[in-house]
Amino acid sequence: MTDRKTALVTGSTSGIGLGVAQALAAAGMNVVMNGRRESSEVDSLRASLEGGGGSVVYAQADMTSPGEIEAMMQSAIDAFGAVDVLVNNAGIQHVAPVDEFPVEKWDAVIATNLTSAFHCTRLALPGMKAKGWGRVINIASAHSLVASPFKSAYVSAKHGLLGFTKTVALEVAAQGITCNAICPGYVLTPLVEKQIPATAAARGISEEQVINDVMLAPQSTKKFVTVEEIADLTVFLCSSGGASITGTALPVDGGWTAH
Repeated sequence: MTDRKTALVTGSTSGIGLGVAQALAAAGMNVVMNGRRESSEVDSLRASLEGGGGSVVYAQADMTSPGEIEAMMQSAIDAFGAVDVLVNNAGIQHVAPVDEFPVEKWDAVIATNLTSAFHCTRLALPGMKAKGWGRVINIASAHSLVASPFKSAYVSAKHGLLGFTKTVALEVAAQGITCNAICPGYVLTPLVEKQIPATAAARGISEEQVINDVMLAPQSTKKFVTVEEIADLTVFLCSSGGASITGTALPVDGGWTAH
């Protein structure tokens, strides 16, 4: 990067978000990390990202709270002038049949996985427009393209996130800003690890069967996608090579959605 960009990655204290934050920092960007932990709990993580030469700060925010999202975005703008790269990654999951799905869990999944992306994006776009350059990258899922049983809220949120991606891309395409959705298959993150016993209970099968017969069954590679693969694609989308890629769903799913 000829001038130092600033990236904000939501949900970046573990899993895909942390891997993406690490990759963007290594590419020389300033990075705003986000999570719900106390700042002192992530000091070592933050310090480990600073080797790329940029500054790394941490903004605690609850992604279900519009007020906290606004405060996080304002703190990033105050620190660095603008958010050049926004990675909407924060996500939660709950597994249950539709008629047994707790209403509060539905609301939390939709708020975290979909509505937070709207709030972050609407607040980041004015700075991107002023610079004539920006990247909005939504970490969606193969579940933005296909469905699975017992994940009604997650599938609905991710399908909505893909529609939001396309709409934003069309609105800002002539202003040097791209918006894309990366759609991973199963990545063995803490979020996915928590799904294994829940899915086993919902389907009445063993945890080993969940891994082999549910999670990896549609992935033709029969391997989990790695965090590094998602992070590398994110960095590419921020490069000059990604300038004409916009409004797309980019599956990184081991062949899942090719079926």
